[in-house]
Amino acid sequence: MRLAKYIDHTLLKADATPEMIEKLCQEAIEYDFMSVCVNPVWVKLASKLLDGTEVKVCTVIGFPLGASTTATKVFETKQALLDGANEVDMVMNIGAAKAGDWEVVKEDIHQVVKATVRPAILKVILETSYLTADEIVQASLMAKEAGADYVKTSTGFSSEGATVENVKLMRETVGNEMGVKASGGVSNYEEAMAMIEAGASRLGASKGIQIVDHIDSLDESSY
Repeated sequence: MRLAKYIDHTLLKADATPEMIEKLCQEAIEYDFMSVCVNPVWVKLASKLLDGTEVKVCTVIGFPLGASTTATKVFETKQALLDGANEVDMVMNIGAAKAGDWEVVKEDIHQVVKATVRPAILKVILETSYLTADEIVQASLMAKEAGADYVKTSTGFSSEGATVENVKLMRETVGNEMGVKASGGVSNYEEAMAMIEAGASRLGASKGIQIVDHIDSLDESSY
């Protein structure tokens, strides 16, 4: 396996500057990460910097609260794709989920799915720290039924990020038809491998270099 290709090299801080985005993209090229994940305002720059490389541009929609209107999420998605995004990670309507309004949750996702023109892909952030196990299962099913490509644990902006238990639960729920992205607090090789073993097919990490450099110091036959 190539761990770097599991990683979305992430910088979503409010105080990110063009220089920081440039550094992120340079690192992604050097380490051959799957993508960079940046806020929508930086998609054009990242797309320009990564043009001609295999590194994709991922951005976030309705971030980090999921409380934007569906129309706003759809507009954000369309604009991000026009600006050069290859992947979009949307935050679901968490309040509707907590209220048990699952049709609202599903329709919100479905409208963004329709706005995601192929070959772009859509990941749905559940923000698992707010959800019970039953709600994680139901939210994952809604994302699957709505036509999303991935379910994702967390924004990294809430009280808790990815856990092995939640990743396992999400993978068991969606089966092999969807991807599962573990994000939030994945900061070293051991944590990354635990998430992959639990069923994650993608990792969102701001510490991707530390994760991969740990592998580089090991004998390849050990993983």
